[in-house]
Parts: sequence; C-alpha cells; structure tokens
Amino acid sequence: MTEPSVGRRERKKAATRQAIADAALRLFLERGYDQVSIRDIADAADVSTTTVFKHFSGKEALVFDQDADRESELVAAVRQRAAGQSIVDALRQHALDTWLPVAAHPQRDAFTKLVDSTPVLRAYAEHMWTRHTDSLSAAIADEVGVGHDDLACAALARFVLEIPALTRSRQDHRAAVEAVFDILARGWEPPGRPPASAA
Repeated sequence: MTEPSVGRRERKKAATRQAIADAALRLFLERGYDQVSIRDIADAADVSTTTVFKHFSGKEALVFDQDADRESELVAAVRQRAAGQSIVDALRQHALDTWLPVAAHPQRDAFTKLVDSTPVLRAYAEHMWTRHTDSLSAAIADEVGVGHDDLACAALARFVLEIPALTRSRQDHRAAVEAVFDILARGWEPPGRPPASAA
C-alpha cells in the first residue's frame, strides 16, 4: 500500500525542523549564542536561510524549539487526564514522564548555562514560562469551573512550572519531583515535625 503523501511530507518537514534545531544548538554550545548567525545555522543544517525562517521565528526560537509542544502537552495533561484522576496527580505524572528525561540529558547542564549566561535567552525563557503559566492556569480553571483569573489555579500552574528549576540541582530528581507534588497535594508541613495526630 502506498504511504499517503501528506504523512510523508509532514515527517520530512518535522525532520528538517529537527535538523535545523540540532545544528543551532550544537553551534550555540560550541561558539556561544551571540557568535552564531542564522546563515551559520542554515549552512550547518544544509538548508537556506529562508527555510530556517519557515520553521522558526528567530534565533531565540531555535533554542526553545519544543516550546509549543511543551505548552500543548501541559494543557493536554489536565484536559485529557484519566477518569477519576486529580489534576495534581495528572500533572505529577506528566512532570515525571517529561522532566526526568530532560534532567538526565547529557547536554542539560550546558544548555542551562547557555540560557543563564545569555540575557536575550533568559528574557525569552521568562516570557515563554509566563505564557505557559497562563495556558496551564486557564486549563485548570476550565476543569474546575472557575474564571481564568482565579488565583489558586494560577498558583498551582506556576508551582508546577517551577519544578524543573527547583529540582535540577537535587541528586535524586524523581524524589524531588515527588516531594514537591506531595506538598501541592497535601499542603506544607514544617520539616521534621511529625504529622498531626487525628483528633
């Protein structure tokens, strides 16, 4: 049976996009963000600069090439969770499934250093996370039937999105993620204090 041309075309497009993003990250890590041009990236990926701009809005977007996917996956984790599963538990599972592989990636430290040391990338990342917070907060609010300006929904979204920053320096990433979600699910208790006994 012949493979549909649309499927082939989409896969080729995705492969080109990934090749451009991979070439960009390699050059950024080797030379530094400001020392790499769009022309350099196009040459390294063996495409034209026009092709680069067909896939990415600019240099910053090349660094955060999975931004749109991450945002839609966060929203889907809430909206498409299993029947009976709480929002916090769905987000816990999503964080474990997506953040732990990122935390273990061999380029994670170099990538973090690149972003932290480049003001334009730090600003882009902050804007990106603000947008993710708004989208996730809105999805949570829709699920519980409150307005998009609900503070509790915004706080939960923000805490969830801070988990990578909060846990990346911990030796046991899984335990750290679980600990943060335990606080979100059950509330904060002072460290070392035994749980209050039932009345």
